Amino acid sequence: MQASGVGVGVIGLGLMGSAIAANLQRAGFAVSGVDIDAQARERMRDSIRDVAESAATLPPGTRLLISSLPSSQALMAVCDALAARPEARPESGASAAPRRVLAETSTLPIADKQRARERLACAGIAMVDAPLSGTAGQARTRDLAVYASGEPADIAELTAVFDGFARARYDVGPFGNGMRMKLVANLLVAIHNVSSAEALLFAQRLGLDPARVVEVVGDGAGTSRMLQVRGPMMAAGRWQDATMKVEVWAKDMAIIGEALAELALPAPLFAACVPIYQAALAQGHALHDTAAVYAVLERMAAGTT
Repeated sequence: MQASGVGVGVIGLGLMGSAIAANLQRAGFAVSGVDIDAQARERMRDSIRDVAESAATLPPGTRLLISSLPSSQALMAVCDALAARPEARPESGASAAPRRVLAETSTLPIADKQRARERLACAGIAMVDAPLSGTAGQARTRDLAVYASGEPADIAELTAVFDGFARARYDVGPFGNGMRMKLVANLLVAIHNVSSAEALLFAQRLGLDPARVVEVVGDGAGTSRMLQVRGPMMAAGRWQDATMKVEVWAKDMAIIGEALAELALPAPLFAACVPIYQAALAQGHALHDTAAVYAVLERMAAGTT
């Protein structure tokens, strides 16, 4: 598929969705953005073809769709809006129009995504479970990986779209495997983010320049992607410009915790970092980047909570 002029609907224009939409527009797609928040729509008005309040009012013929949403409730509301569109109810005997396909990129429980898939299937809309690995900052520079799962033909329909906003795409098997892969990735992110903060605070107390530590250690065996991505924010003490808000991350952490509990799996490192994120929420960092765990450790080191 050639990108030029192809209509794509991006539903949800938050930190991640807005970056995806802007990159797709730059890649040559004709992007229609959807968000219930007027401010989010206004921010994107000059960056993409058009904006709308509801998926029900996407331009006719917008067949390729992406959703980036904060909750399962939001996803089901979007599914209801899409299913209510006229093209979801072809007239008897009408020639079959190309099927619409939704790439659902949010981090949500697999069971909820499966319910959404079934709702869309009733309206003749295919759904691919395609969560993303990367922060909103990485999304802005197209440094994302897509974990696509579902029917191979549906994934193939979205290949050019994925290539328009991501660095890499992995086909990881049946529907739901994308979220399973994302849970594994996020477990590591949760741990590596706190370990980066711990290491940089250690470095600071040793008398080292944390920014220099990010540069030097980040080039050796002790590196992690979180040290590279969030280490500079921690070193500078700047986490107000969120690429992943602590309050959103708390939702992701809860999904991982539920999955671990269902499997009765020990996860001592993950369990140890949960209170750090909870403290970040309690200390007023809900809207800050998760790099703010550094501030939590600083307070712990100072003997305050």
